Amino acid sequence: QVQLVESGGGLVQAGGSLRLSCVASGFAFRQYTLGWFRQAPGKEREFVASYGGFGGNITYADSVKGRLSISRDNSRNTVNLQIYNLKPDDAAVYYCGADELGGQNRRWTYYGQGTQVAVSS
Repeated sequence: QVQLVESGGGLVQAGGSLRLSCVASGFAFRQYTLGWFRQAPGKEREFVASYGGFGGNITYADSVKGRLSISRDNSRNTVNLQIYNLKPDDAAVYYCGADELGGQNRRWTYYGQGTQVAVSS
């Protein structure tokens, strides 16, 4: 059974930073692209960042480039997202995702349940 469990969300002041983590199980973690998406109220889910399998490419959405850092630890089946200089527009539910192909504009195979990030101005 595939599981992606996110943690690390919460309320942060604008300008602050936050680290989200996702622990995965039930699939060949090393082979998969792991990534993060977010969905704000009234908006569609959008791609944020991804890290390819087998040490593959790192990709960031243009809207957040320069303020994020994605990392993965294949020994612990985890993928992390560090967000710096949080802005009110960053408030959303953040989802961890896994897919053999990855890509910004396609539906991925697996998603977690999400973790809420709120930003106070």
